[in-house]
Amino acid sequence: MQSHLLELAQVVATARTGQGRFNLYAGIHKALRAFMVDTLTAIGRTDPANPAGVAHTAQQTLALLGLFEGHLQHENGFVHPALDARCPGVASRIAGEHVEHEHHIAHLRSVTQALAQGDTREREAALYALYLGMARFVADNLQHMHIEETVHNPALWAAYSDEELIAIHDALVAAVTPEHMALVTRWMLPNLNAPERLEMMQGMRASAPPPAFQGMVDAARGLLPQADWVQLARGLALPIASGLMTA
Repeated sequence: MQSHLLELAQVVATARTGQGRFNLYAGIHKALRAFMVDTLTAIGRTDPANPAGVAHTAQQTLALLGLFEGHLQHENGFVHPALDARCPGVASRIAGEHVEHEHHIAHLRSVTQALAQGDTREREAALYALYLGMARFVADNLQHMHIEETVHNPALWAAYSDEELIAIHDALVAAVTPEHMALVTRWMLPNLNAPERLEMMQGMRASAPPPAFQGMVDAARGLLPQADWVQLARGLALPIASGLMTA
């Protein structure tokens, strides 16, 4: 009990320390958490007697696994070198977990690809095996992300200016494939809070080519609940499409 209270105190302290600082992890982790939980839930409710439903769940699961694979590679390639350069040893635990996650991803991908084989009874067993494996993957990654946000972030904030962190972030984002960027957008925009979403869009408006910004605006209009879209449009001083409530 005492250890949990100390950990909670650390979380509160980290959140306060990070106020006003650039957070490399917050947005992408919100997207990944939402995508993970939705996928786990989808696996659990998939009817093994419905081949189309099984195929849809398999497609979503493979997309999640591919995104996670790319995510850990980008952290290995951009965030960990920054930590190693000025905070030696801080990233060691997470780097080791990334190796474990690569093996876990490969196993889950194999189980997912096998869903298309066999009869209903075999698919039922495979879906349950995938559900249990994905539940473990989700649990491991929730704890993994917690360490990144409560241990890595304070180290980065102490060692780097926001300008330097933004440069690391921008270099990482430039390496993301269009396919994965579309997935990130799908899961990030609806799961940020309103101030985070507005700040992200304002940053994109200031730095991205106008067509790219317009593409993100169009995505937001399609992805967000009506009230969230209206709030974002007002914050960006954009016209609200006809038919949407403005009150």
